[in-house]
This record gives sequence, C-alpha cells and structure tokens, in this order.
Amino acid sequence: MVDTTPLTQAVDHFADRLRAAPQSRLQRSAAAEALALARELSRRAQLMEEPGGEPREMPDAGMFAAADQILVAAHDLAVVVRSEDQVAEAVRLVEEARQRAGV
Repeated sequence: MVDTTPLTQAVDHFADRLRAAPQSRLQRSAAAEALALARELSRRAQLMEEPGGEPREMPDAGMFAAADQILVAAHDLAVVVRSEDQVAEAVRLVEEARQRAGV
C-alpha cells in the first residue's frame, strides 16, 4: 500500500489557505489555480482507473467551492495511486499550484 499522507497534508494545507483567503484573492487567481489543479488531479485519477478512457472534466463549481474540489480530486487520486513517485508528483503539483495562487 502506498503512503498518501504527503498528498493529503499538502492538499489540506492548500484548501485551508483557500478558505482563509479574501474574496479578492480568490477572484484574482487563487480559485482558478485551484480549479486547474483539481481538474489535473481528477484527470490523473481517471486515467489510472480507466487507462485508455476519456477523462471527464471537473466542472467549475465557483470560486467558493475551489477548496472542496481540490480535496475531492486529491482523495480520488489517493485511492488509485500505485507508487511513491506518483504521490511525490501529485504533491509537487499541489505545491506549485499553491504558490501560483499566492496563498
């Protein structure tokens, strides 16, 4: 079994920062970065579950749902990852998105 704790911790931190961010920050870039991250994590999870399948795009549920969307996508990915390298790559994506979001 692969330890997904680093991914869970990184996503929890990003989600907490998004929830604490002012609306102006969410409007400028943070929500868009979070949605892009959620979509990428979701895409990766779907491709691992159904190789060769066509991933469905996570819908935009609005800036106030961005934190929840990254949590859901990361949870889905954590269920299907097969290696520590995949976890490390996902953590890297989360940290890069958090930095770009400025939170």
